[in-house]
Amino acid sequence: MKKNYFFTLIFALTLLISFQGFSQSSVNTTFVQQNIKELSIYPNPVTNGKTFIYITSKRNLTKKVEFFNVLGKQIFSIVLTGKELNISNLSKGVYILKVTENNVSETRKLIIK
Repeated sequence: MKKNYFFTLIFALTLLISFQGFSQSSVNTTFVQQNIKELSIYPNPVTNGKTFIYITSKRNLTKKVEFFNVLGKQIFSIVLTGKELNISNLSKGVYILKVTENNVSETRKLIIK
């Protein structure tokens, strides 16, 4: 008779635990956008003394653009409201651009020849 109570107790505890929280159904599975949709930086590489690049995205919101050298040092930062960005003050080389739009950031490489 004692064995039946023991198995009943184990069965009841198992059901109680499975209903209480060892389930993953309460995990928040919302998708967080990691990239800026349709981000485009052109021309890239920049050649023939061109002084402007164009930065566009699907939503074309205000963007913060940060320029870094290949060592990771920030060269300059600008808030871009349109598409056209003057790069005449940059010398030839490779730069990393960090573009932030609507609290979403993406990095791209820019080459100036």
